[in-house]
Amino acid sequence: MATKLWQLSATELAACIARRETTARAATESVLARIAEVNPQVNALASVTPEKALQAADAADAAQTRGDALGPLHGVPVTIKVNIDVQGEATDEGVHDFKDNIASTDSPLVQSMREAGAIVVGRNNAPAFSLRWFTDNAFHGRTLNPFDAGVTPGGSSGGAAAATALGMGAIAHGNDYGGSIRYPAWACGVVGLRTTVGRVPSYKASAPNRIISNQQMSVQGPLTRTVADARLALQVMAQGSPQSLALDPQWVPAPLEFADAQQPCRVAVFRNWAHSAVDPTVSAAVDQAAQWLQKAGYTVEEVEPPHFAEVSAMQFNMVMNDMRRGGEPFMREHGDDALRTALSHYMAINPVWDRDQYLDSMTRRFNIARDWAVFLERYPVLLMPNSWERQFPIDDDQRSAERTAQILLAQAPLLSTATLGLPGLSVPTGVMNGLPVGVQIVSTKFREDRMLAAGEVIERAAGFSALTHLLGRA
Repeated sequence: MATKLWQLSATELAACIARRETTARAATESVLARIAEVNPQVNALASVTPEKALQAADAADAAQTRGDALGPLHGVPVTIKVNIDVQGEATDEGVHDFKDNIASTDSPLVQSMREAGAIVVGRNNAPAFSLRWFTDNAFHGRTLNPFDAGVTPGGSSGGAAAATALGMGAIAHGNDYGGSIRYPAWACGVVGLRTTVGRVPSYKASAPNRIISNQQMSVQGPLTRTVADARLALQVMAQGSPQSLALDPQWVPAPLEFADAQQPCRVAVFRNWAHSAVDPTVSAAVDQAAQWLQKAGYTVEEVEPPHFAEVSAMQFNMVMNDMRRGGEPFMREHGDDALRTALSHYMAINPVWDRDQYLDSMTRRFNIARDWAVFLERYPVLLMPNSWERQFPIDDDQRSAERTAQILLAQAPLLSTATLGLPGLSVPTGVMNGLPVGVQIVSTKFREDRMLAAGEVIERAAGFSALTHLLGRA
């Protein structure tokens, strides 16, 4: 096989193993060798477990030899973020004090991935408590963007994005509270799928008490190199069971595909915003993607979503006031200096709400969600950036509270949709001035299928692969 196994997509690799053209062990050895080669340069993986991975690969090959039914990810190496549970490993949150926080069980999505045949090879790095758009912590160190070490790989799933871009696994797990899947995916030129709240069962036995805003906004999802792999990963991660429902009462066994998913529809294009500086490469990428969709039969119209500025600010205000009550002192005690500085800037620019103000915001959130539902009925696909700015310079959130306020405005396309629990898909479209560019596709709840269909149109037209680009540059 001319192409090395670590270069294959998850769908390609699973098919090769199913056809007995290669083995799970060979695939895992190939990925582990790639990790040994490139991870020391970028520090995307906080830990690697080669012995456990090879044992799992051998078990997968033995099952295939016995004639057992093969799962859709049979033999495919994957990585899991450090902030969810993998049985027998530390859920360390990128924090030294949690190095002995050993998980007694797998997270539901990790269990589903194992049952589908996936081989866990390592853990993705993240900032302390996953609270920054910059992947760096005092415990595991800094993850570098493989395109440019001077800019962020994104956060908090920056390790997942960098690992995926460089071939350290075909699928990486991430989670998204306010952009933590989509922003790193865009920053590193890969695909990132924020799922609908309730789509993927989520439970962390090592820290079961989720604050209110986290319950309303945080989701699990995949980072991949292709849209097809994002669809495949979604099919696996979204699997549930009676146990899943008991662990996560928000989980909904909604259909993964609807009859009209592939039909071109009306698209709302949002390419400029008066409240933030907009980098020309950002709006150019949206323009190009809109043209590709239009050529494919979609009806394109430039329009701003309802209450956009209000709902974007609401995410930050709700989360930070929730953390004041339920997390800030704990994070300051156990986090690192970078986290404490970021928290200080966040709180300095955040209005202090009392109980009634927070309850009023929840009421208002419901009404805005209603207006967005109507909007997305008229425009089933919303096309916009992931961020209004280019990838931020390293540690940009450490500079000042004023700069942090600008960063939050730039991240409005991520924050707005998270507030409402909506899905979003980050799709790369190429490289401009040495850095990846791309777009975000949004749809209504549980319509990931519509986003994935539009994403594949853009992906085919762009013809871009971060891995191919990085290998060509090496």
